[in-house]
Amino acid sequence: QVQLVESGGGLVQAGGSLRLSCAASGRTFSSYTMGWFRQAPGKEREFVAIISWRRGLTYYADSVKGRFSISRDNAKNTVYLQMNSLKPEDTADYYCAASRRSTPYQQDEYDYWGQGTQVTVSS
Repeated sequence: QVQLVESGGGLVQAGGSLRLSCAASGRTFSSYTMGWFRQAPGKEREFVAIISWRRGLTYYADSVKGRFSISRDNAKNTVYLQMNSLKPEDTADYYCAASRRSTPYQQDEYDYWGQGTQVTVSS
């Protein structure tokens, strides 16, 4: 069983930065691929970024590539999402999730989800 708690969301102006954190419980955190998803008001939840458990490989949605960076600290059971050059269209609830698969892009490939943290980017 893995429990995930996100933090770090808030209100920021366009062009600004935020760092989201996702703290995980459980001793097997390092064996999970971790992902970030987001859901904007009135839209479907979408993939943002993942970091694999085995070699720490990272993958990003085209919409955030070059602006967002995902990382993990297995000693702290935490995964991060550094978000730079934020745009109003990045406004959404951000969720972290854990999967036993190596490169899970789809929501149904994830085993555990956090409750989400809200990010609002003003223009």
